[in-house]
Amino acid sequence: MDRNITSKKVSQSPTIPQKKESRKKFDIAQLVEEGPFSVSSSESLETGLDEKLRKAYYWITNYAIITPFYDIEYNEKPPTRFTIGDLKTEIVLPSGQSYSSFVLLPLLTLVVRGKCLLVGGPGRGKTASAILMGVIAGYSLKEIKRAIQHGQPQMTITDLIGNPLPSDLMNAKSTDEIKISWRKWLGMRVKVIDEYNRIPTRTQSALLTILGDNYAEIFDQIYECPDAAWYLTANDDAGGGTYQVIEALRDRIDIVVKALHFNTRFIKDLLQRVEENFKPESMVPPEIIFSEKEIESISEEIRNIEFPSNLRRRMEFFASQFEFFESGGEQIEYKTKDTVKLSAVDFAYFNSGDQGKDRKKDLGSQTKNGLSVRAIFTCINYAKALAYFRGESSVSLDDLSHILPFVLHDKLVQNPDSPFFEEPGYNVYKSDRISWIRKLFQLSCSEYDRLNLDKADNVAKLSELFEQGLEGLTLSQTKERIVAIEKEVEAISKQRKIYGHVYDDLLKLKYLHQRYTNYGMWVEKNG
Repeated sequence: MDRNITSKKVSQSPTIPQKKESRKKFDIAQLVEEGPFSVSSSESLETGLDEKLRKAYYWITNYAIITPFYDIEYNEKPPTRFTIGDLKTEIVLPSGQSYSSFVLLPLLTLVVRGKCLLVGGPGRGKTASAILMGVIAGYSLKEIKRAIQHGQPQMTITDLIGNPLPSDLMNAKSTDEIKISWRKWLGMRVKVIDEYNRIPTRTQSALLTILGDNYAEIFDQIYECPDAAWYLTANDDAGGGTYQVIEALRDRIDIVVKALHFNTRFIKDLLQRVEENFKPESMVPPEIIFSEKEIESISEEIRNIEFPSNLRRRMEFFASQFEFFESGGEQIEYKTKDTVKLSAVDFAYFNSGDQGKDRKKDLGSQTKNGLSVRAIFTCINYAKALAYFRGESSVSLDDLSHILPFVLHDKLVQNPDSPFFEEPGYNVYKSDRISWIRKLFQLSCSEYDRLNLDKADNVAKLSELFEQGLEGLTLSQTKERIVAIEKEVEAISKQRKIYGHVYDDLLKLKYLHQRYTNYGMWVEKNG
């Protein structure tokens, strides 16, 4: 292949998008200008922004980055499987369009304006991938390279965000009079932090403010930063480095992407790049460069992607598995792993007293923490983005199962002492966290199906009844609903063991009971 000729060509993406109805807001100005029957709708369907996003992905995989990995697998029919070697390694040949996480997830980060951590050994293309995303976002190669913040042990807060003007510093009578020469990268829509785990702890705190709250502060002066896609790199997957990354900063990372090894079967492609001096970041086709307005439009379209109620219920069931910790507290609300963590007592001390449950079956035994609101929000956001990229109008179970391992990679803290990892062949999950989280979700879905929760979910029925509203509800009807809730709690109390999803059900029932109780008292008082 002559890359000098073909690298600027953008082929039609092989993805066949489903025709989906766009949920556009009513615009009276557009109605007056175009009339009731717009002729542009069919054209936009053919050349939509989701198609442009797919073209960008395929240009990157075909010409820019040598990444012959398809670890995000989709199947239209049962795939072909082979078992190889003494350890029974399975290779799956997908029957549907599959994707490389190293390209796709940074690209999705660009359009959802998330925070992506690229991890892997030196020289595996982490920074190059981040630079490419900056160019696709409309910045020149020179701009994006100059804006990269390179982590190093001597980096100070002023190195990161800017310096006060010396003359103001000398003459100012108050901090309000000090002008700051802010660093240009703060105002960019793509931000790249190279080797962020080499930044000193104090400077990490300043970075946290920018990354988490979108502003920089020095000498009481504030710089408001625009919404941006963040790309951070680290050679050490465990978060180590010259400086340990502070927990709050790690928690702000939305998604973790691994830079996989270089497949030596593709040295021919590498040799061709050397001989032709091929630099993909300097020849990105204009057809796949996104403007700020286009990225904002994509973000809005992604938010409009449907997240089906049955899939939401599966995600609720999965997320409920991890926080409950029966021996961690006395009052039911405090029987959580967060209570144990805040107590500063060794987790193993409490864990030894957690008896009565099958800890191989209990998914919560595999982690030392639960999921935060931020983690759940990010899972939903990226799952919608993946569905959008594939041209679908709603999120599928496959979309969610592919996104969860990358979002939760650094969110779920593994409990290596769990009996689960002692099962034959399961020790590998201690190192392969992507496969471990995928396995967790598979086990959760299997248990969900076993319990037949799509049809037999009494708590869901009581919740739906409550969501209809309390207006007009009589005192007699209120008391009937309170009795129904108490009967459901009584039925649950007959179970010998409490698992995470049952714990959340009990708290939801208590919530409903209290809402009805308060309402009943109000009705009774006001006659």
